[in-house]
Amino acid sequence: MTSGRILTRLLWLCAVLMAARPATAERILFVGNSFTYGGGSPVRFFHPELVHDLNRGGLGGVPALFKLFALQAGLDWDVSLETEAARDFAYHLASRKAELAGTWDVVVLQDYSTLEKQRPGDAGPHIRDAARLAALFRAANPSARVMLETTWPRADMIYPAGAPWQGRPVRAMLDDLARANALALAASRDLNASIPVGEAWVRAMEQGVADPNPYDGIGFGKLDLWTWDHYHASTAGYYLAALVIFGRVTGYDVRRLGPRERAADELGMSGIMATALQRIASETLGRTTMSGGHPAREHIGSAPAARKR
Repeated sequence: MTSGRILTRLLWLCAVLMAARPATAERILFVGNSFTYGGGSPVRFFHPELVHDLNRGGLGGVPALFKLFALQAGLDWDVSLETEAARDFAYHLASRKAELAGTWDVVVLQDYSTLEKQRPGDAGPHIRDAARLAALFRAANPSARVMLETTWPRADMIYPAGAPWQGRPVRAMLDDLARANALALAASRDLNASIPVGEAWVRAMEQGVADPNPYDGIGFGKLDLWTWDHYHASTAGYYLAALVIFGRVTGYDVRRLGPRERAADELGMSGIMATALQRIASETLGRTTMSGGHPAREHIGSAPAARKR
């Protein structure tokens, strides 16, 4: 990238940030682990100046992608993240209440990727602690929207011998994660909706955009949504996750970002790749929405990620 191009981008970011209206910005908090901060990818340290890392680790991650999408869409969001590698909801409740305090407008919660570490697929602690976190945020702001991210299935939990979901299709792990979120939504009036990130991943695989099994090589012309460990996301995987979260939270049709979307360009993704993932995200969300609109509040237990397709 030439110095002139870098300077142009920096000037654009400065102009957009100066034009923002902090007093009216909606405040969103991302709570999670390495799946939120972008472990295993350049996304981890992507534009940390655009977000508030409440743990002061200098991370950008998926929240920074969300912020850059918002700037391009002309939407005013103040974005914060509180993350810790390999941690579940119980950890944030026990160790990070001071960082979580505040009157957030939206909270996106991302739990450990197998739900219970010692008993993969066990939804009990997830349901309990999602409710406790949601109650915490709703006590501070009764109108807050608290949303649960349904994370992606992990290749390392599916394909190697002895893996918890070994011998079952990729969608089987997704269905277990989505079912856990549906149960959490049914159990707590403080939770509003789920965000179907994992559903978008599987949709990309089923439509031939992404390869479902990195252990046998990557098919020609297909994306690998996992990074080298077949566990965390690749840059393309985090990009797809951020698109789904952004579209779900804001109601913005992410296809409008188009082939020249800035985050994709800066991360080395082609316009063709960006628009393919934007399409997958939009289709997963299941509707075309208007710029700046909010999706309707869901009834308990009606999360899209829990619906089998």
